[in-house]
Amino acid sequence: MITQSPETSESDTLTPAAARAELERLARLIAAANLSYHTLDAPEITDADYDALKRRNASIEARFPDLKRADSPSEQVGGAVVSGFGKVAHRVRMLSLENAFSADEVVDFDDRIRKFLNHDGPIDYTAEPKIDGLSLSLRYEGGRLVQAATRGDGETGENVTANALTINDIPKTLQDAPEVLEVRGEAYMSHADFAALNEKQRQAGDKTFANPRNAAAGSLRQLDASITAARPLRFFAYTWGEMSAPLADTQKDAMERLGALGFQVNPETVLCHSPEDLTAHYARIEAQRATLGYDIDGVVYKVNDLALQGRLGFRSTTPRWAIAHKFAAELAWTRLLAIDIQVGRTGALSPVARLQPVTVGGVVVSNATLHNEDYIAGRDAKGGAIRDGKDIRVGDWVQVYRAGDVIPKIADVDLSQRPDDAQPFQFPHLCQECGSPALRDEGDAVRRCTGGLICPAQAVERLKHFVSRAAFDIEGLGAKQIEMFFKDPELPIHTPADIFTLAARDGQNPWKKLKNRDGFGEKSVTNLFAAIEAKRVIPLDRLIFALGIRHIGEQVAALLARHYMTWDQFEAGATSGTPGNPAWAELTAIDGIGDVVARSLTGAMQNPAERAAVDRLVAQLTVQPVAPRMTTGSPVAGLTLVFTGTLEKMSRSEAKARAEALGAKVAGSVSAKTDLVIAGPGAGSKAKAAEALGIRTIDEDEWLALAGQT
Repeated sequence: MITQSPETSESDTLTPAAARAELERLARLIAAANLSYHTLDAPEITDADYDALKRRNASIEARFPDLKRADSPSEQVGGAVVSGFGKVAHRVRMLSLENAFSADEVVDFDDRIRKFLNHDGPIDYTAEPKIDGLSLSLRYEGGRLVQAATRGDGETGENVTANALTINDIPKTLQDAPEVLEVRGEAYMSHADFAALNEKQRQAGDKTFANPRNAAAGSLRQLDASITAARPLRFFAYTWGEMSAPLADTQKDAMERLGALGFQVNPETVLCHSPEDLTAHYARIEAQRATLGYDIDGVVYKVNDLALQGRLGFRSTTPRWAIAHKFAAELAWTRLLAIDIQVGRTGALSPVARLQPVTVGGVVVSNATLHNEDYIAGRDAKGGAIRDGKDIRVGDWVQVYRAGDVIPKIADVDLSQRPDDAQPFQFPHLCQECGSPALRDEGDAVRRCTGGLICPAQAVERLKHFVSRAAFDIEGLGAKQIEMFFKDPELPIHTPADIFTLAARDGQNPWKKLKNRDGFGEKSVTNLFAAIEAKRVIPLDRLIFALGIRHIGEQVAALLARHYMTWDQFEAGATSGTPGNPAWAELTAIDGIGDVVARSLTGAMQNPAERAAVDRLVAQLTVQPVAPRMTTGSPVAGLTLVFTGTLEKMSRSEAKARAEALGAKVAGSVSAKTDLVIAGPGAGSKAKAAEALGIRTIDEDEWLALAGQT
């Protein structure tokens, strides 16, 4: 069972500076997603992708609470109110729900509630399908519907009363209801109604909708209520806002009361007595998902006792007494039309499935990753069977799934629909781009082109990586422009250094000005040259990452930059490091750097052709050194520390972050350059090595005192 997402575990390796930058990036992405989903009704990413962004943001905030932004996505609900509708201030905020993605997280939810309440007795929960529609609040006064509003940002919504009055599932008057009753639920569209609406749109020559959620949201938010009236909208009630009198003592009884008042309540709602009951019902609903007739994206659990709900209360954006157990992936079946091979910047031959387009989780999918030749053949890297040993062939009927991934994957093959003439896929042993042998090293799952710099595909992909957002991020010079310049016979860009000579080369050929090319005007050329010029000054970690060396991503580049501090020192260490010498020992002693990374780095920096390209690039740049931390009065500033054994009062990651914040370097192994070893219970070879070298060793309590944590 997965108890921690990759997004969460990855946050443990972030530095405060990297965390701050990542929180800024996530805030921007989530804000854009909220605008697209809640305000424009035109989502650009799937729910799984959105949830992954939110989980990563939450994990980083938990790791670095002092870096939490004032505009943190964790403090926001929904999206801004669109112009054209009147605004409605919710008397009781309309909040979102905390998400769970595994049975373990459901158990954690139950444990947190028990600890908060200091309650050892039984706790009952309701479990109901989570409808994928548009949240709607209906206000009744004296039994009459007087106002309907969307959730908006949770505090202010849009007045859609005229539109809500056209929905048959919404009662216009109530009998025997509290004087004031605000009923909340979800406006949605059934699968059958959605298909009929799209067919009607097609016949009229109008735009069709991507999915039922978009259709429901777009229909409810029409300025002309007659359009809404012509759309087949439905409504499920599931909670309430302001009330002049309670409906019942429990969630289950309150929902039955809403049903008696005339509202549609979900018939799949059940009462559960334990986390095991909740997850069992989740499994039942997931199995019925395709036959329910409407879209759901999970199951919502709520504490049944309303008095306990009142004690539990709310966090800033979510109730403590409820959680949404989200489905992990979206699935669909379609036809595999072709298998293409793409060559990446490190020479990896990556197979890509070309699919008959199919909608998966609201996104039209036409490509999927096939990982490597073993995956296509139906086996794992060790030769074990996957998919029961079924291989993947062109023409197969395949199951596609998305689970927060940028590129979908193929999960299964229906052999009963395999064409009679389908042939096993023969993975190429020659690079299709340059003809060089494509070899597979022992223990490696990937086959790689050996052409190196002579392979145009690798060269182009390296250049794309070089100008990517996390590297040099040159405005106006993206993947499309790189491909154009790589093929340009007059102003070619074949290596990163060529980017920084582009303006000079263009100026030396006044009769071939770039501004006269298709797609370029004087202003765009001026802006491009200015953007390139602005990137002549580059931080060390970005430069290291931009080089595109295998195994060196953003975080490893940051580790190397923090250790070596300057380009000259980094270059010297990478150029002179060979197994067994001091430079190699220093490199592999960096916490987070092992032999694999070290061999990749030194291999690239000691390769004559690669090194020549790097030298030409650096000659065009000013590389900013890593600024030393402000550590006035720190007792460990400038020291190299090694943590070993078990730390009992803080995590290893927290100890490392604290040491780095105090200006220390943290190494993964003990060497003559180590200044201090912090040894907890179970310390073994590192403690012995420190003793042999006469290096000072302290325990965790002494470290906490030294770090000012006592």
